[in-house]
Amino acid sequence: MKFKKSNKLYKKGLENLVGAVNSPVRAFSSVGGNPLFIKKAKGSKIYDVDGNEYIDLVVSYGPMILGHRHKSVEKAAKKALKNGYSFGASTEAEIKLAKIVCDAFPEMDKVRFVNSGTEAVLSGIRLARAFTGKDKIIKFAGCYHGHQDALLVAAGSGLATLSLPGSKGVPEGAVKNTLIAEYNNLESVKKHFDNDENIAGVIIEPIGGNMGVVIPENNFLKELKDYLETKGALLIADEVMTGFRSKFGGAQELLGVTADITCLGKVIGGGFPVGAYGAREEIMQEVAPLGGMYQAGTLSGNPIAMAGGIATLTELKKQNPYKQFEETGNVLEVILSETAKKYNLDLVVNRFGSMMNPFFTKGKVTNFEEAQLSDTDKFAVFFWEMIKNGVFLPPSQFEAWFLCSALTDKDIKKISEAIDKSMLAVSKM
Repeated sequence: MKFKKSNKLYKKGLENLVGAVNSPVRAFSSVGGNPLFIKKAKGSKIYDVDGNEYIDLVVSYGPMILGHRHKSVEKAAKKALKNGYSFGASTEAEIKLAKIVCDAFPEMDKVRFVNSGTEAVLSGIRLARAFTGKDKIIKFAGCYHGHQDALLVAAGSGLATLSLPGSKGVPEGAVKNTLIAEYNNLESVKKHFDNDENIAGVIIEPIGGNMGVVIPENNFLKELKDYLETKGALLIADEVMTGFRSKFGGAQELLGVTADITCLGKVIGGGFPVGAYGAREEIMQEVAPLGGMYQAGTLSGNPIAMAGGIATLTELKKQNPYKQFEETGNVLEVILSETAKKYNLDLVVNRFGSMMNPFFTKGKVTNFEEAQLSDTDKFAVFFWEMIKNGVFLPPSQFEAWFLCSALTDKDIKKISEAIDKSMLAVSKM
């Protein structure tokens, strides 16, 4: 493969873009080399400016669950586009998408649409504080909840990829009300409550997706929720990544728990910029214009994004691809594990439905500390070999892979062959 045009654009981009990118992980810092520049996509494939074709296991970090440019989504977006781009006023589409989302989450009576997952999470946390009258929030090391100041502490993939412990520009006062616990360790949460009565709630990714895919063990989530109820604190589920990914609704339901506040994004916009937060009636009554918790957005409920979201969720419910995701995911999980054994490589594969991540490490990965033991040099070699063999992966050991319903048997065969060649290259390091 040749990357001449991508390299040229990278150099040109350095003039007016920070690092030639608009999101740090796109810079390929942890895998070396220059970033690829993408020209187009269709179905399960993505194409760079040099004309190279890849099977896409990034799918825009999750939202393209139907594959790229699905005909129903494209048709809906084009139809909405003809009526106008943005009105600064309410539309019927907002009501339709709200109904679909609320129906998919048992304890969600009302939802508020915003423009990104970051907005959804910062609003959800503000709501938890407004409802409880308390200030502090507990988060888990390795969980990333957007780039808001208060949560850029012990965050996940982006910061881990760049080997940064936090972020410059975040004042000490911004994080004074943020407490850190260890994922899959309820005792680390209890210790905070033993020392502090001013805790509004706990925010968590039901499936950790920004330290690689990390799954709650031994009823961790359920026990966490039960404990929080005894303390009058709320559970905030950041399902920006997991929402509608492994079932039509939330991962929390599959895990036997119901969050007090749920934050969404990605899939509910079908590739357009959308976020949302929702909860039961008594909690959402706190949000303006009904209550005193202020949150607003000029482009919130954008008509094009709403149309894309309605079409995506309608088609997703029709396809119901979750059984196929489980089967395909299991096939790839086995291929990764068996191929690593074939070449005597240490590899742990974590998977939840259509999300997965192979860690080049020994033993289990159940939290951020264990994830960080992974051999990122081996992953870098694996990444570039997969690219050269036509498979597009997230350029970080700590980012999840995602499946889409457009994947074919032929795609899976090609991915399998690429994995074999890439593991062989790693074994020769």
